[in-house]
Amino acid sequence: MTADASLPSLLPDRRTLTREIWLVFALSLGASALAALISFTGSLTAEKALAEQTASLVTDRYAGRPWLGLSWQLYGIAVSLVPVALVAHFLARSGEPMGRTLGVSWIPRGLDLLRGAGVAAAIGGSGLALYLGAQAVGANLTIVPTTLGDVWWRIPVLVLSAIENAVLEEVIVLGYLLHRLDQLGWSRWKADLTSAGVRSVYHLYQGIGGLVGNFVMGVIFAFLYRHWGRVMPLLVAHALIDIVAFVGWVALAGKVSWLPGA
Repeated sequence: MTADASLPSLLPDRRTLTREIWLVFALSLGASALAALISFTGSLTAEKALAEQTASLVTDRYAGRPWLGLSWQLYGIAVSLVPVALVAHFLARSGEPMGRTLGVSWIPRGLDLLRGAGVAAAIGGSGLALYLGAQAVGANLTIVPTTLGDVWWRIPVLVLSAIENAVLEEVIVLGYLLHRLDQLGWSRWKADLTSAGVRSVYHLYQGIGGLVGNFVMGVIFAFLYRHWGRVMPLLVAHALIDIVAFVGWVALAGKVSWLPGA
């Protein structure tokens, strides 16, 4: 196998690197994008209007059997993170440790936390407004963050699920994809729009609002990632947004009228 002269010597050739990207996404967010497209097609062709349909995120497969339910939740979280381990392996194989290359660490730095909190506050609020608007005009399904019952592990599992979502999405669709597309010689605007486009499609199961909102979020995240050179602030922001959505739902369900489905 002959390496491309424009790429670091430890990298495989361009064709192999392209196959690597396709395989990573086929096992992770690319498959999720296809599933979301099929789901949205089903929602569009259903007899009910979009706003009358629901999309539940964290559900309990074994209601009334708490230990079995907990085991299933932890299994799902662990399996979902395997593609991240695969990305770490591919990067290490090509002499690009994930921490140094993508700015991913086990523990966020203080500046990562500060930046992440700021991004979460800005995007979380505007995202909620977009969702409420899209749902009101019938362009979005009603999102139910969780249908977990009042089990003792509900909040810890919701927090872990939020962190899992953030790690999977930001490591793969933000850091890894942009890094590899840059190595393949893609222009920055083309790579950034591709990353944002993939992010938007695997959220299409939520409706048009989820598609548009996550595309805008993807463009902003790509810009900030390139500016800061680290995935961690955006990973922290994503985790905070989802934690607030999941835990906030539990706190507000049945107590407010302005939140659809609550």
